[in-house]
Amino acid sequence: LEEALRVRRSVETTVVAGGTDLMVRYRRYPGIAPRLPRPPLFVARLPELRGIRTVDAVTVIGAAARLSDIAVSQAAPACLREVIAWFASPAVRNSGTLGGNVCNASPAGDTIPVLYAADAELVLRSASGARTVPAADFIAGPGSTILTGEELLTEIRIPARGTPWRFLYRKVGPRRANALSKLSVLVLWQVIGGRVRDFRAAVGGAAPTVARSPDAEQAAMRFLDGGTGRPGSMSEFLDALAAVISPIDDQRSTSAYRRRTVLRIAESFLWRIAESIEER
Repeated sequence: LEEALRVRRSVETTVVAGGTDLMVRYRRYPGIAPRLPRPPLFVARLPELRGIRTVDAVTVIGAAARLSDIAVSQAAPACLREVIAWFASPAVRNSGTLGGNVCNASPAGDTIPVLYAADAELVLRSASGARTVPAADFIAGPGSTILTGEELLTEIRIPARGTPWRFLYRKVGPRRANALSKLSVLVLWQVIGGRVRDFRAAVGGAAPTVARSPDAEQAAMRFLDGGTGRPGSMSEFLDALAAVISPIDDQRSTSAYRRRTVLRIAESFLWRIAESIEER
């Protein structure tokens, strides 16, 4: 790792981990190798970037940890393992990395909603030092991050909770796996003493970055207070969520379909949570 950081400081490079998206981005005609804009710096085999462990109630995942390894690691949060289960194909999961999916900064990046909803932090290192930033501040826009030319993403830190997160996740695409998502919706919540004490919602593929609304989350808490709480709180939840998404038309879907589907999935999730509480 130290050698890689020295190279980053002295040479302008293209960082390659799994390369599963990078090779597609820079592909050319059949039979001709991709042409990278800068010399590649291969980091996938750096042992400092491969581990998955728990340190002081924080799950620490190396940026070059393979998705397939995270999917079977009991140290990784259950919601992240579930998301990875529907990520692309086995071949891609065996090469792709968590850090690569984050640094690719796609609005539809499968793992990114988990990191937003769970308040994950990213460790960025250069030869001169390190800094830690919230995952929600790392992505500046589609394909754009705050990573400087001298830095590498080295770790993803996901704080654990005293009470485990419960979750619901839905990826919408041509197939459940082995396909790019049109959109995704993830909700996390905790139940303590028969009541929902925390609620998070993150939407992928429906805005320039993953969308999360504190106002929507507070409205959801009001709705779930005692099962189906204050009248109008479901509408407040959906209105607040609609305000932070701005889907587009592209080759995979339309903005109207994305908006309608996000809101319907989110509404169904909230009803399912409310019903599970009432059953208890």
